[in-house]
Amino acid sequence: MSYALNEVEATAKRAARGAGYDWGLAEEAAKAARWLCAQGLDGAAVLAGVLDAGFAAGLPAHVPQDLQGDWLAQAPLCPLASGAALSDCAARLLQAPLKAGPVFRPAMILPFAAMAARQIGVCVTVEGEGFQAVTDGIGLRCEGALPDTAAQLTIRAAGSLASANPNCTRAEPEEAAWAVLNRFAHKTYAPATEESRRLGAGAGLSDND
Repeated sequence: MSYALNEVEATAKRAARGAGYDWGLAEEAAKAARWLCAQGLDGAAVLAGVLDAGFAAGLPAHVPQDLQGDWLAQAPLCPLASGAALSDCAARLLQAPLKAGPVFRPAMILPFAAMAARQIGVCVTVEGEGFQAVTDGIGLRCEGALPDTAAQLTIRAAGSLASANPNCTRAEPEEAAWAVLNRFAHKTYAPATEESRRLGAGAGLSDND
């Protein structure tokens, strides 16, 4: 199935909230999923993997403990919380590269690297074992396969973007991943009550047709 990017963003936002993230991170997750889809990557599948990992339930164990040094942790870093922190700390990339790891679903870091690139006005390069991605804040060029988990990422203000991935205006997520997003999104819906059914669309409790 093909979906408009607006629909991906709306579903992703509800799904992230249903998975337990606060509304602020849910909005960031939605924008990130949309951005990945616009770059020709399956942002829905990346986000579905992050939500299924259940980081939101114990988020303090999956965020950088010290933003001043390298972001190294015993447990895998949540790419949503770490990505949001990267956006907040974008200016430090102008001073020195940032090392972070292990990072779960490092593809989810790329939209936040793009946000950082827009803030500091230069390209940002994200490197891990077997892959390198460069973004100028709008486009993306990625070489190599993005792993499920990166033992360590190096993020630096460097690189150039002579050619970028073709821009996409619609998304074609994996069916299973889309189902995962909808499963989490449904958790945000209020359960039906007798009153809501009575006031809702359709015949409700009676059928006069």
